[in-house]
Amino acid sequence: MRLIALVLSCAALVSAAAEKAEPLTEEQVKMLWSDLADGNKRFVDGACQPRAVVDQRKALASGQKPKFIVLACADSRVSPELVFDKTLGELFVVRIAGNIADKTALGSIEYAVEHLESKMIVVLGHEKCGAVAAAASGEEMPSNNLKELVKKIRPALKNVPADADDLALAQVRANVKQSAADILKNSEILKKAAEHKKISIVPAVYKLESGSVEKLE
Repeated sequence: MRLIALVLSCAALVSAAAEKAEPLTEEQVKMLWSDLADGNKRFVDGACQPRAVVDQRKALASGQKPKFIVLACADSRVSPELVFDKTLGELFVVRIAGNIADKTALGSIEYAVEHLESKMIVVLGHEKCGAVAAAASGEEMPSNNLKELVKKIRPALKNVPADADDLALAQVRANVKQSAADILKNSEILKKAAEHKKISIVPAVYKLESGSVEKLE
């Protein structure tokens, strides 16, 4: 019982600290995204910054304060730290096939917002996403776990025009936007943080060949 009381007390303190955080201004949101966009440009140009990773690793042993959360697909070709030219302690990354915002992903994001005071959530989809393609195929999945995965994606695909110029990319964009919406729909903590402008949510799509990240409106 004492342990439960201690956990609840710590949670209350963390929540109170988050409440006191100053709302983000439009200029701050622009600067946060500009930071990521600049890193992505370096990645595209093959000019990533050198890192003193040993010193960084030691400095971070006592704690972390990442400004950014990235909900990304598990695809091996999409590494958020490389894509945005970031290093240890800069990104709080949650990866799951199809970049879906399920309960486990949301719990991880809530932790980063409440406890680490992260400011921006990037939902990062990518071209030729296998999870989106599987959902779009309409085929029966071979396991219950895969069925649950595509079940989360399929609703986003219903309103994508069948005659879209690039249907697969349009479906990826729709899925990214749905995941961004699900973050607010299925988490009271994150919804409240967004309403009070403590966080900004950015949907985006990674281009496999160019390496560039497209910010979705």
